[in-house]
Amino acid sequence: MISSQRKKTSPRQGRRLRIVVTAGPTREYFDSVRFISNPSTGKMGYALAEAAAAAGHRVTLIRGPVELPALKGVKTIRVTTAAQMATATKQAFPNSDAAILTAAVCDYRPQRQGHRKLAKKHQAKRVILVPTEDIAAALGRVKAERITIAFAMEDHDGRAHAERKMRRKNCDAIVLNGPQNVGADHCRVDFLEKGGRWQRWPIGTKRAIAKRLVKAVERLVDAAMS
Repeated sequence: MISSQRKKTSPRQGRRLRIVVTAGPTREYFDSVRFISNPSTGKMGYALAEAAAAAGHRVTLIRGPVELPALKGVKTIRVTTAAQMATATKQAFPNSDAAILTAAVCDYRPQRQGHRKLAKKHQAKRVILVPTEDIAAALGRVKAERITIAFAMEDHDGRAHAERKMRRKNCDAIVLNGPQNVGADHCRVDFLEKGGRWQRWPIGTKRAIAKRLVKAVERLVDAAMS
């Protein structure tokens, strides 16, 4: 269970925030070696963690299986499955000021996981999938004065879907992402704050987008704590 209480600090006393960032994919195994996943590389989450640390904030990066080097000055927690990412994020969140949820967490996992590799047979096999925990929604239910920003990966009707997700998950802002950004070093995103209007951010490197998003987090935390 996540506590909704945290020690208040003045946003103007150095502005050193505690920020949780999730990054990369998860893997949901249906036997000892085979799994369901997605092509997320974790580059956006790493760029955000690096930008936040460079701005003087204390960062906890919770990352799925990605092939990226460790970041100096960033506490990194390695996870594999959606359940592990949910547990790690919910444990880190009570001592944070904000969470930026970039990870491409699998929405479903196999209901049963075999402990050994399943032998190949020349016949169809049924795999039952069940929903994984919605991490953003879990944080949104208990965030109090903390800030949560989620990413929405959409390939159609993006703004409408992302806006509904922001309301449902009780996020303070949402970043609309697209499949064309996966693995790329440059990206274009749309940004929406609660009670505001959609902004089309110009195409830029993921590092540039990350710096802009960290500034948005600082501003949102200031507003929440004032």
